[in-house]
Amino acid sequence: MAKVDFLYRQRNYLPDEGFVRLSQILQVLPIGKTSWWEGVKKGRYPTPVKLGPRTTVWRVEDIRALISNVEGGDAA
Repeated sequence: MAKVDFLYRQRNYLPDEGFVRLSQILQVLPIGKTSWWEGVKKGRYPTPVKLGPRTTVWRVEDIRALISNVEGGDAA
């Protein structure tokens, strides 16, 4: 239950719309950078959007959906 409470509180730090960088995601989800990228590669986490050669972002809607899935009992 503590994990769900943590995610619920942290979700309020996300913008209402737009994109988020990896550093923002890692502040919201209790996961490390390497584990995040492994999950993206395996399809467990949302697909990133490349804005430029050195800029990778995720749609905030996709991150909110991921949080909702975790709150609903699915593993992150």
